Amino acid sequence: MGALQGRVAIITGGGRGLGREHALLFAAEGARVVVNDLSGDVDGSGAVSPADEVVAEIRSAGGHAVANGDDVADWEGAQRLVNAAIEEFGDLDVLVNNAGILRDRVLVNMSEAEWDDVIRVHLKGHFAPSRWAAAYWREEAKAGRAKPRNLVHTSSTSGLFANPGQSNYGVAKSGIATFSQILAKELSRYEVRSNCIAPAARTRLTRATPGLDEIMAVREGQFDDWDPANVSPLVAYLSTAECPFTGEMFFVQGGVVKRVRSWELADTVEQHETWTIDGQTGGVGSLAHPRA
Repeated sequence: MGALQGRVAIITGGGRGLGREHALLFAAEGARVVVNDLSGDVDGSGAVSPADEVVAEIRSAGGHAVANGDDVADWEGAQRLVNAAIEEFGDLDVLVNNAGILRDRVLVNMSEAEWDDVIRVHLKGHFAPSRWAAAYWREEAKAGRAKPRNLVHTSSTSGLFANPGQSNYGVAKSGIATFSQILAKELSRYEVRSNCIAPAARTRLTRATPGLDEIMAVREGQFDDWDPANVSPLVAYLSTAECPFTGEMFFVQGGVVKRVRSWELADTVEQHETWTIDGQTGGVGSLAHPRA
């Protein structure tokens, strides 16, 4: 019996890259999967969805899956996506928010549309499906049918550690990390766990980043650290009914998993009266030159 036997899962952006690997592994582990994918292009344009191909692959291996082409950043579309899982498979246990696009540009060259589109797909594309899934889980809990449910969100090191040329993407990914922590606190009463990953893998998005393609090249005879399939076992683990974590962030690449700390307080200066600007030279200003 697989680790996800009988669970119903939605994978957004499930047609290619990380999402495809998640969907295939979830199905292999016994989950019934809704493979959501809207477009075929890195920047979010285009109309050809590969979700049907992933569903066909899952079914040919004896698994259970259906395709969905709704826009996860559209309010009604996100509701239809959640309803699709419930109508097709009778329930919803797991939502993996994975869909995303890139429109990299340094700040002084970035257009309003490039900012808005990336923020919309990533932030609203995490919010809207999560909101409808949470509403369903709340009603299930009120009806006495509460059970372990799981949210897995997708952040990025670009958001956690800041990458020049990706202010739109980085801000969205940083927001997703905080969003996950807030949901962990809000939804615990309904037995929902919310966790987040920051994956490093070879996908169409990362390959679009200048210089990364060469770094991610496969070396003959060596373990492929950049294979997106390396990420999916962690996502599947965080989607199990027995998962012990909630509100956590994990970096994952190859065979490495690291728990990531969120913002934390560091060096301190303090006095028992209001600071003056001149006084900050020996106050906050002293933090710029910490003592050895």
